[in-house]
Amino acid sequence: MFYRENGQFKTSYQADLALFPIAQDRWALLALLAVAFVGVPLVGSDYFFRAVAVPFLILSLAAIGLNILVGYCGQISLGTGAFMAVGAYAAYNLQVRIEGMPLLLALLGGGLCATVFGVLFGIPSLRIRGLYLAVATLAAQFFTDWFTNRVKWVTNDSSSGSVSVGNLQILGFGIETPVQKYLLCLGFVAVFALLAKNLVRGAVGREWMAMRDMDVAAAVIGIRPVYAKLSAFAVSSFIVGVAGGLWGFVHLGSWEPAAFGIDRSFQLLFMVIIGGLGSIAGSFFGAAFIVLLPLLLNYVPHWLGLPLSTGTATHLEHMIFGALIVFFLIVEPHGLARLWSTARQKLRIWPFPH
Repeated sequence: MFYRENGQFKTSYQADLALFPIAQDRWALLALLAVAFVGVPLVGSDYFFRAVAVPFLILSLAAIGLNILVGYCGQISLGTGAFMAVGAYAAYNLQVRIEGMPLLLALLGGGLCATVFGVLFGIPSLRIRGLYLAVATLAAQFFTDWFTNRVKWVTNDSSSGSVSVGNLQILGFGIETPVQKYLLCLGFVAVFALLAKNLVRGAVGREWMAMRDMDVAAAVIGIRPVYAKLSAFAVSSFIVGVAGGLWGFVHLGSWEPAAFGIDRSFQLLFMVIIGGLGSIAGSFFGAAFIVLLPLLLNYVPHWLGLPLSTGTATHLEHMIFGALIVFFLIVEPHGLARLWSTARQKLRIWPFPH
């Protein structure tokens, strides 16, 4: 009744292939952006921005990059944390070693360095697939952990192995308060999500999905596996590298190599699986789930009068993650995004049964 296409006539292919062909979707997205850019900064607390909003946005951006590689191109990756680390450390070195380097250029430069790194470790995907490719990307994680711990040049000869950044500025405006950091991350996420959505809808995205579904058939019809797979690694690594730079510069401020360890890689992979493979919206759902679940496990028992220790909550969190991954792989492989899509389809015909 409220979510119908009645009266929404399309007279061209361009209108039919629009990013949001249904008017309700366009208005809902505009309302969501208005709330995110205007409403949330007015009512959110500093704790909300530091502990919830900023981590959610940065992890969503990283999940979008990983989803392009895993969900759309079908190339398994267990080294996403390494690509985030390359983006963060490259952006740090660009800002430290080049005087007057703008923050935006440093973050994008970190993404470009992560692109080169991702393409190098994506070359094995031309010959291997599946579990063997996962092990190859895992090697990137181990190599990055060793490199950032052993090569002092990466950390600007820091004796402790940790680095720190400060005085974040964009066009002369300081990025200091939690609200300003939130708006910076939100701007990055909005731009990259729009670019990723348009990219996967175009010819490049169709090549990625053809390689994912059946690479032999895709090669037969003229799709170049070298270009398709390496372009997926390049785009994915660039987005993940920018997310890594934001994670280090905006969220942490100071970090050490352990901040981008293998746990981060598995966490991002869990986001993509739970949120939905091959879905940009699923990246947001997965990131929201990963960020909010620990908070709920900490607060809900206290609200219900059930004392729960921190260790118990941590173990319970891991158990729930594992159970949900198994559940989604068996029952709904497309994750929360498919549930959301099903609900939208039902709204289009409600209250009729067919």
